[in-house]
Amino acid sequence: MAPAAPFSFAALPRWLLRPAELRIDVDPRKARPADTLLPVHERMRAMDDRLQQMPHFVLDDPGLRARYREADGELYVYIEDVRRGCLVGYTVFNRLIELDRRADRHIRAPHSQYDPAYQRRGLASAVYRWALDQGICLMSGARQSPGAHALWQSLSRQHEAGFVDLRHKRLSYLGREVAAATLAELHTRMFLLGDGWTLARFRRDVRMD
Repeated sequence: MAPAAPFSFAALPRWLLRPAELRIDVDPRKARPADTLLPVHERMRAMDDRLQQMPHFVLDDPGLRARYREADGELYVYIEDVRRGCLVGYTVFNRLIELDRRADRHIRAPHSQYDPAYQRRGLASAVYRWALDQGICLMSGARQSPGAHALWQSLSRQHEAGFVDLRHKRLSYLGREVAAATLAELHTRMFLLGDGWTLARFRRDVRMD
């Protein structure tokens, strides 16, 4: 899998930066996948030619297509099934309000929502790898499910990873491995470094203790 072109927020057309165009406004914790995905796909189809101009990258399955856009510093990736003409899921690379401005420049927290029929096909993994390949550094949320933790551990085989304590908008490095009790703490987060990053540079640029 390889991006169609080098990723750059600055290179995106201005219309892609409008947050209302493809907003995701259904709380996934309270909705079935179809409730979240169908209205988003309807808005995508209403964009007509502008949808075709949206940047994309290649997935291993030729029947699926990944398109992406940026709004307010957050990156949205949408996966379509081109044979069935439906949206099968999305990943949002969110900004973290817990970070200070300096760390916010470099770190995003991914959240994914996929139709159950398309889960366990490596789609979230492929999207995360794509983001990491673009040099985006990822950080987990306050708690990870066992499945999400396994995914991040798998990605850590190709990308520098570690754990931090995040509180009062400061990051404190905990090491490459932590005890189970530490991992369960709400302040403990896992991170993955995008291509081009070293741990030393990351510590310096995000002011990690």
